[in-house]
Amino acid sequence: MDGRPTEVSTLPWPLPDALDLRDSLLAAYADPDRGYHDVRHLAEVLERLDELARAGTSYDRVPVLLAAWFHDAVYDGERDAEERSAAWAEEALPAVVDAATVAEVARLVRLTESHRPDDTDANGCALSDADLGILAAPRSRYDEYVAAVRAEYRHLSDDVFTAGRAEVLRELTAKPRLFHTAHGIAEWEDAARRNVEWELSGAS
Repeated sequence: MDGRPTEVSTLPWPLPDALDLRDSLLAAYADPDRGYHDVRHLAEVLERLDELARAGTSYDRVPVLLAAWFHDAVYDGERDAEERSAAWAEEALPAVVDAATVAEVARLVRLTESHRPDDTDANGCALSDADLGILAAPRSRYDEYVAAVRAEYRHLSDDVFTAGRAEVLRELTAKPRLFHTAHGIAEWEDAARRNVEWELSGAS
C-alpha cells in the first residue's frame, strides 16, 4: 500500500488511461494540513453524485465526475482556491479529454465558489448539490464537518473565524433553495437548514 486510505481505490474515476492524474489529485486531497476538504470529502461528494443518479437526476457523467475531483484540488483557505483548481484542470486535462470537456470541467469547478447554478444547468445543479450535501448530514457528522472546517482556518482567531463562517452560511441560506435537484430539495433541504440554523444559533 502507498499510504492512502484503502477505499480510494474504489472512488469512481472516469479516465482509466489517466491514473497518474487521479493519483496527483488524491495526493492533494490527502495533504495533512487539510481538515474538511480531504479525501473523505471527495468520496462523499462522489457518493452523493451516485445517489443523485440513482434517484433519476440527469447529468453528464464524465465532466461532472472530473469536476468533483478537481473542485477542491487546491485548498489552502484563500479565496481564489476554486480558480486555481479550475486552472489545474485546464492545464492537466487537455492531454486526456476533448476541449469541450475541459471547458465544462473548469466551468463547473468555478461554479462551486458560489453554488448558484441556473436551474437549467443540470451539470451545475448536480455538482453543487453533491458538494453542499454535507449540510444535511446527521448531526454527529455535521459536528465533525464544522470542527474540520475550523481546523483548516486554525490561523484565524475564534472571533474572526466565527464571523466569517456565519457570513458564508447566511449567504447560502439566503438562497430560495440550498439545493437545485429534485432529490436534493426533497431529501436534503430541510435537514440542511436545520443544521445551519443550529450552527448559527451558537455563532450569533
